[in-house]
Amino acid sequence: MSCASANDELLERLTLPAGYEISYFAKNVENARQLAVSSTGVVYVGSRKAGKVYALIDHNQDGVADRQIVLAQGLNMPSGLALNQGDLYVAEVHRIIRFKSIDKQLKKPSFEVVFDKLPTDRHHGWKFIRFADNGELLVPVGVPCNVCAEDEQYGRIFSLNLESKKLTTVAQGVRNSVGFDINPQSGALWFSDNGRDMMGDDIPPDEINRVSVDGEHFGFPYVHGGSVLDPEFGKGKTLTDMQKYTMPKLALQAHVAPLGIHFYRGKQFAKAMHNKLFVAEHGSWNRSKKVGYRVMMATIKEGEITAYEPFISGFLDKEQTLGRPVAFAELADGSLLVSDDFANAIYRVRYNNK
Repeated sequence: MSCASANDELLERLTLPAGYEISYFAKNVENARQLAVSSTGVVYVGSRKAGKVYALIDHNQDGVADRQIVLAQGLNMPSGLALNQGDLYVAEVHRIIRFKSIDKQLKKPSFEVVFDKLPTDRHHGWKFIRFADNGELLVPVGVPCNVCAEDEQYGRIFSLNLESKKLTTVAQGVRNSVGFDINPQSGALWFSDNGRDMMGDDIPPDEINRVSVDGEHFGFPYVHGGSVLDPEFGKGKTLTDMQKYTMPKLALQAHVAPLGIHFYRGKQFAKAMHNKLFVAEHGSWNRSKKVGYRVMMATIKEGEITAYEPFISGFLDKEQTLGRPVAFAELADGSLLVSDDFANAIYRVRYNNK
């Protein structure tokens, strides 16, 4: 079975709520991770294992990319990228690079290094980045371990001032966040966090968190999921100690591996979907029976998650992995793009209420 026909077969297996249609925006995008869409509609894609950054162009605006350009290759896990004022910023493990006026230099792209003081550890070193409303770049640094002692270089989401090169801690006690977004209604930063491994199939929970105060602590490595004491680093901790740490807004099933999260801002989806928080559950790798492998949607009211429901299912067939969703972006028409680093694809979801 060819890759293309396998992908077509996968598409038929995916299930969505009534009225929603899923198609391919692009196939054969090796290890597709974070997405960013420019003002001209070019879709930029990072990768992790592939070491590449791509540009995808839909010349005839039919919802399918008809050209793929490799902007750079041989990079160090360039998983995360973000656009700001026409420049494309890409996060490697150890540095941030920038392609100036990227839409205008697709024929001969080049980049410059804008920050190179990040740790070089590849374990949890790949990143997801996003610009905050203040113009600074949000950069996570995961811990270089499964679980290890707290260190001010790791286990944090930083805010990077690109002019002064100063890093400020936005959140700490964060094991490995590979997805965050700013709630367009409240301005609060929400992020996913992947819980530690090797405590069994069902603990500790993965997390969806909200930052209320810059610098607050979310518990790692002492407390996981707001409720599970670490067998090593949680020794001697009391209930009072645990209350010092910020509880997750949602404790997810262990090992579902939430990566990208995205508040839907468009108008193409049904009105009830506006401001839903979409969550890419990338799926487990060390559980006796696999979990995750789906796109979920959370309803948020007054800063609390009141519902958590499936949006795209079918990436897992019994124990067979068919796809692993990673991250989201919106096209100008309000359709939603979803990357998949296992199927090497980017899906496009739209609403058809006919």
